[in-house]
Amino acid sequence: MKLYDYNKSSASYRVRIALNLKGLSYHTQVVSLLDGDQKGDAYLALNPTGLVPSLVDNGQVLTQSLAIIEYLEETYPSPSLLPADRSMRAKCRALAYDIACDIHPLNNLRVLKHLTGPLGHSEDEKLDWYLHWLREGLGALEKTLQHSQTAFCCDDIPTLADICLVPQLFNARRFALDLTPYPTLKEIEQRCQALPAFDSAHPDNV
Repeated sequence: MKLYDYNKSSASYRVRIALNLKGLSYHTQVVSLLDGDQKGDAYLALNPTGLVPSLVDNGQVLTQSLAIIEYLEETYPSPSLLPADRSMRAKCRALAYDIACDIHPLNNLRVLKHLTGPLGHSEDEKLDWYLHWLREGLGALEKTLQHSQTAFCCDDIPTLADICLVPQLFNARRFALDLTPYPTLKEIEQRCQALPAFDSAHPDNV
């Protein structure tokens, strides 16, 4: 199994956590987004979107982090990354999509570059954009989870929602967002980071 990876990519970070939680061995090929490796012919031949991560397993090329994680869940079902209860599985997916589909795409590197490049916005305006959508999304997540009775987002073990949450909070800190208004999210993150699967996937540790 080979993961085409960039350490600070939220999407790649998610897949590293999932692979670690499932105890799967993999080799890493670095695709530096800052150096433009994702635009090279070799990588575009593998993944025409030029996005990371890509995972190669048994000769199959898989793309999009949530699709990759769903593939891992179906192919290597134990331990599961989704709650046993059907309604909780739907809630777990919804929380993951809140992050991966609503927060993250608006703050993706290529979006930020487009803001300050062709659209001519300043660095301050870019930061305002980034922090606005983070506050919108994390505020909603905090309200959703603040009365949760589970140790993690959807269960007493980490699930897909936690896999998405932790990288998003890492990125929030990179842009100096004040996380004080999100105590529930921070507590969940702390529990996750105490686990080797999360710690070894952290961008500083890969």
